[in-house]
Amino acid sequence: MEYFAFQWHITDSCDQRCEHCYIFSEGHPKLVEMSFDKAQRVVDDCVEMCRRMERLPYFYITGGDPILHSRFWDILALLRERNIPFTILGNPFHLTDEVCRRLKEYGCDKYQLSIDGMRETHDSIRKLGSFDTTVEKITVIRRAGIRCAVMTTVSGTNIKEIPDIVDLVVAHQVDIFAFGRYCPTSFEKSTHIEPLEYRDFLERIWQKFEQYKDSGTTFNLKDHLWTLFLYEKGLFKIPEGLDNDTIYDGCHCADCHMTILPTGKVMACRRFESPVGNIFCEHIGDIYGSERMDAYRKYEKFEKCSRCELLRFCRGCPAVAYGYTHNFYAADPQCWKQID
Repeated sequence: MEYFAFQWHITDSCDQRCEHCYIFSEGHPKLVEMSFDKAQRVVDDCVEMCRRMERLPYFYITGGDPILHSRFWDILALLRERNIPFTILGNPFHLTDEVCRRLKEYGCDKYQLSIDGMRETHDSIRKLGSFDTTVEKITVIRRAGIRCAVMTTVSGTNIKEIPDIVDLVVAHQVDIFAFGRYCPTSFEKSTHIEPLEYRDFLERIWQKFEQYKDSGTTFNLKDHLWTLFLYEKGLFKIPEGLDNDTIYDGCHCADCHMTILPTGKVMACRRFESPVGNIFCEHIGDIYGSERMDAYRKYEKFEKCSRCELLRFCRGCPAVAYGYTHNFYAADPQCWKQID
């Protein structure tokens, strides 16, 4: 039975004010924390949706920094009681051996940290001292028996430092490494990456991944343009005999992933403004099946991808396209493939 993923933001509270943070991108908003009673409703509703769909729920608990929620451990207990697996997407600042031991007891599958450059770059994006604290806590997480993942947001600001980050995570025995691209709110020259520049970048990183393929670190090819890259290298082939109307892989928006904010607002994807309802006003299963959500599943409307043989397996990142153009169906700005 396959999983359905819920990215669940339980609080806006955070120790950092990162440059690319969605919460603080428009000034200083009022920080919201979801009440425990409403958190119970969220879990019940998501479990019921998955039961109807014959899927298993999986939660990515985040914020803000979820550990700052006043009833953080009580929320984890809700998931433990139902044997629901979860990952924490959080900061390193409140992690100790005791905290990580408790996380393990409550069933935490993995803890994801962020590294967005080497020390100077990372700290300029996030917070002074964040880099050293993050690296230090990798060992603390793994010592508790929790898998440690590191995620990097790639932009023109830090693209040259990603190979060094790969060296770093392997040296510290990180279990999983992945990166995604920065979603701008407009065309920003300082962060923009040209398509062929991005393809060359993937080539360099692929060589790094090959170098470390036996290191014990799993390299998650999160960016769907990896599919195009591997297709051109002959390492990905389109299987024969597949249904031409079925989406098999690529962007998970409106497919097997939804986001729930502390207010109850449900979004098709957190990486761009994509509201589809509120879980406290209607059942999340009804939101998933609504016309509002269907708008993100109209694959024939994708301006470039709909004419590509990789439509059912790639579609790049529509959230990045939206960041540049405010059009979800626009061409991925880093896609280098020529379509006649």
